[in-house]
Amino acid sequence: MTRTARPAAAPLYATAAGLTLLGTLAGCAEATTEAEGPDAAPSDTSANYSDGTYQADGTYTSPNGSENIIVQVTLADDVVTEVTVTTNPTNATTEFYQEAFAEGIAAEVVGVDIDLLDVTRVSGSSLTSGGFREAIASIKADALES
Repeated sequence: MTRTARPAAAPLYATAAGLTLLGTLAGCAEATTEAEGPDAAPSDTSANYSDGTYQADGTYTSPNGSENIIVQVTLADDVVTEVTVTTNPTNATTEFYQEAFAEGIAAEVVGVDIDLLDVTRVSGSSLTSGGFREAIASIKADALES
């Protein structure tokens, strides 16, 4: 009886490829905000902000170093009516995540009270969210009515 040897590594490669795909798909989860989920408590929305368009820089640290985005938000009655994120990547990986974030952020924040924004991940990009949160904090300070 002659046995034909099969490479033992083939099933391992298939499993590794499947897990990689699963991890990639999991990274494409929708944005999460502080106001979502059954255990989330709404933030205090008693602050009043002047209507208008505001812009601020947001910085964050990636494995490649310091990164920056520019966030522009239009407010009406404390609600975000428009948002634009201008990317400023320092390398191809940062460019990929910043672009994905910029393309997906409007769907997550337009129509939401600015005090309820606490974006943690958009289109698989979680680090860019740190820069977005920093910019939103600056915009809130600029727009706060006295």
